[in-house]
Amino acid sequence: MKKKVAIALITLMAAAAVAQKKDEKPWTDWSKKDAEKILTDSPWAKLQTDTDTSQMFYSPTQDPNRMGRSANDGSRLAQGATNSAINVNFQVRFFSARPVRQALARIMEINNKPPAEVVAKLHQFADLESTNSIIVTVTFDSPDARYTGIVMQEFNSAVTGTMKNDVYLQRSDSKQLFLEEYVPPGKDGFGARFIFLREVDGAPFVKDANGELRFYAKYPNGIKIDRRFKLADMMYQGKLEL
Repeated sequence: MKKKVAIALITLMAAAAVAQKKDEKPWTDWSKKDAEKILTDSPWAKLQTDTDTSQMFYSPTQDPNRMGRSANDGSRLAQGATNSAINVNFQVRFFSARPVRQALARIMEINNKPPAEVVAKLHQFADLESTNSIIVTVTFDSPDARYTGIVMQEFNSAVTGTMKNDVYLQRSDSKQLFLEEYVPPGKDGFGARFIFLREVDGAPFVKDANGELRFYAKYPNGIKIDRRFKLADMMYQGKLEL
């Protein structure tokens, strides 16, 4: 009996060691697929897809100056009807979490094969711990340029003052942490930045890995982004990464 228990313990320990080794795979060894997974569907990255079905069904677009009829939709007359559902994708990421920045750096390294001095800067960017702020970024895309244009205009025109009361992180106990600063998308391709203070009244807003953390943002013209993240899954190298 003791021999069977000992064998079982050895088997469990071996399995745990293998799992730990896999989990601790250095980010510098990630494949492009590994890095893309972190950025698109991981504990630190969630996708929101909004679908517009208003033009899904065929409806003739007509010039109001012809045959005395009015166009059924001004935008359809000016730009053409899609006659199909259109998706707009919003990719929400915890940019201040090291795995996200490491994935971004890894993809840059794989795609561009930069010189050593640039690689050193990428590694510094990837490994730096964010001690003061929690930063969430949001990027967007759509197969229809008209929709990306609308979202781009909304993202670029927003300012902290108009967003402050409609953007927050929310814990499972319903406590909310409101936006500190909004930064529109830049040329770096990282997306719009939503910056929150990591501490409130001298204590971390997120103290442990229990429950969920919700990111909510509402733009002035109505775009809403609402994603939830399970904190227990956001552990990385023995530490909660936000």
